[in-house]
Amino acid sequence: MRLHEIKPVAGAKHRKKRYGCGEASGHGKTSGRGGKGQTARSGSSIRHGFEGGQTPLYRRLPKRGFNNARFKRKIAIVNLADLNGFSEGSLVDAKALADRGLVRGRFDAIKVLGSGEFARKLTVRVALVSASAREKIEAAGGKIEAPEAPKAR
Repeated sequence: MRLHEIKPVAGAKHRKKRYGCGEASGHGKTSGRGGKGQTARSGSSIRHGFEGGQTPLYRRLPKRGFNNARFKRKIAIVNLADLNGFSEGSLVDAKALADRGLVRGRFDAIKVLGSGEFARKLTVRVALVSASAREKIEAAGGKIEAPEAPKAR
């Protein structure tokens, strides 16, 4: 078999639909564009929400309130019980947590909460630690470090 002998699988290729080829074709006269007017013309497109010059609905409705979602800090939560999977004396930081699948997606900070039993001597380097988690980590002989500040671009 040679490169020029390769053919697509039967049924994989379709004929291009031919518009404007007579009334009997089913795609003649207006070629599937309906009647006359703006949308019948070539290159026509009307933006979403356009109402033919009438003031659109999104401008007619009153705007009230303020939404802070754009400015909200997204904090990833990790429970102390989840940190028992790490080996004794290891460093727990954002990269280590992501590698284990304990945090996913985009977030601004990681917070360790104190739920669950914990008995490992670990070095925890995350932005936020609850008071109960701090107590349990230090009681187990571990320590908490502040993460390195991100470098300015």
